[in-house]
Amino acid sequence: MKINGVAYRSLWLDEDGWSIRIIDQTKLPWSLTILRLSQVAEVAEAIRTMQVRGAPLIGATAAYGLCLALRVDASTDAMERDAAMLAGTRPTAVNLQWAIDRMLTRLRNTRPQDRVAVAYEEAAAIADEDVAQNEAIGRHGLDLIRARQTPGKRVNVLTHCNAGWIATVDWGTALAPIYMAHDAGIDIHVWVDETRPRNQGAALTAWELGSHGVPHTVIADNAGGHLMQHGEVDMVIVGTDRVTRGGDVANKIGTYLKALAAHDNDIPFWVALPSTTIDWTITDGVREIPIEERSATEVTLMTGQMADGSLATIQVTPNGSGAANPAFDVTPARLVTGMITERGCCDASPEGLLSLFPERA
Repeated sequence: MKINGVAYRSLWLDEDGWSIRIIDQTKLPWSLTILRLSQVAEVAEAIRTMQVRGAPLIGATAAYGLCLALRVDASTDAMERDAAMLAGTRPTAVNLQWAIDRMLTRLRNTRPQDRVAVAYEEAAAIADEDVAQNEAIGRHGLDLIRARQTPGKRVNVLTHCNAGWIATVDWGTALAPIYMAHDAGIDIHVWVDETRPRNQGAALTAWELGSHGVPHTVIADNAGGHLMQHGEVDMVIVGTDRVTRGGDVANKIGTYLKALAAHDNDIPFWVALPSTTIDWTITDGVREIPIEERSATEVTLMTGQMADGSLATIQVTPNGSGAANPAFDVTPARLVTGMITERGCCDASPEGLLSLFPERA
């Protein structure tokens, strides 16, 4: 995707051929800051502090983090230790553990002296496959958007959090169909939930869409239901950090409430995801998906741009008030219209998912 006409991926190898470059997402939308990561500890910190975020991007970044670790010590003990450390940085997104497991599956069968080269090869494959999967998601989702077109009326899509290209290696999941619709000349407009806490919709999704020229409007999280009641939302598309084999969906906190509102107003609620986000080992998302509890300061503090262009972080709660910060909630499959995957669209059910991925039966 492009920033002011310049094509970017969200993760790439530096000119030295071994360290990696990332976009520091904590600095968006106020500045485009590119970081160079050269140590596995830096990668772990970038994931933990959400300098990189989004389930697919976390997985790809962790894969390259293991490459950096192997450059220092390619022994089996060190490799297993560093892999476990990376896997523990974020508990909810299944892509993280998936990428680490994929790397280890190949590296455990590789001689220590060959592991660095093999690791970089596998990490590059993970990144490239993510791009291809997300592009395919975009094509399948584009058909859904076309189906909602009405002559003389724009298509209004509501999305929650950020599931765009900076949450993946490129294209994005929920935003990929939107980019393709815009590029195809479809009159499309996006309602962008601000997505408290962290404001990832207001800061990241709005920045992405604006950089690509997609018409959009930022709304308070609580405005979505009102817009649905008044016919201003044609469909909802969100991403996800983990989907169960039964179709339950873990996504940024607040997604469940949007699904309830969409269900009450007969509005299609679609979830876009690569198959790497499906956790085939669990069936009950509410009880089995671990929900990350993040720092209370993400709720009590907010950072923004002042009138003079400087940035300031302010406290928005009274002194002494505590804050809870569950980062995700789980939307039951019964509230999900369907899944948009790289292999096509399906019902949010065991039968639906297995119809696209029969090898998982």
